[in-house]
Amino acid sequence: MSDTHIYILSGLGVDRRVFDKINFGGLKVIHLEWIPPFSTESISCYAQRLSTKIKTKYPVLIGLSFGGMVAMEIAKIIDIKQVILLASAKEDSELPKLYKLIGTLRIYRFIPTSVLKSHHILSNYFFGISLKEDKMMLKQILQETDAKFLSWAISQIVNWKNKTIPNNLVHIHGSKDRIIPIRNVIPTFIIQRAGHFMTVTHAKEIETLIQKILLKDLKH
Repeated sequence: MSDTHIYILSGLGVDRRVFDKINFGGLKVIHLEWIPPFSTESISCYAQRLSTKIKTKYPVLIGLSFGGMVAMEIAKIIDIKQVILLASAKEDSELPKLYKLIGTLRIYRFIPTSVLKSHHILSNYFFGISLKEDKMMLKQILQETDAKFLSWAISQIVNWKNKTIPNNLVHIHGSKDRIIPIRNVIPTFIIQRAGHFMTVTHAKEIETLIQKILLKDLKH
């Protein structure tokens, strides 16, 4: 068994529960919990602080959605073995142009967090879920998400600038992702008919793919 540790960064408005259905096959997995951001802190400074919680050399980073963007920033700071992005973006050009417009016009400052934390039919649509149990999970996670972190993270997403791509990066994306549409993305692997909640709705496919990637890479 390799000594490589795998650090998982969950997405915005979600937590480690979205990985509950994925079996990492005995690999050394650590869920990197979010820390409270400073109100005017940049994503790069936040990544610097968060990276101090990584205690092993040459880790593998798995980042889901916003967690993937933070993983990209951490990869600029410490030496990593590999980055695996799930339903995320590796550079700002892969985010929808609407997000950039919202950032430029600073519209995000006027969106109440109560709206962002609310669960409704549009939430299910954009996350790509239809099963009752998945809807209940999303509702609970949104309700429990810290409002200050949510507001800060959204401001970072719509203003994110990145062109630095680390070596040995793998990008897994769903063909039906409505939050980061695949038309903007150049993925390594595509999960057919999967949306943004794909670690839950298509867990087995992602589990098989991640285990194959990790076991192959950890042999080197």
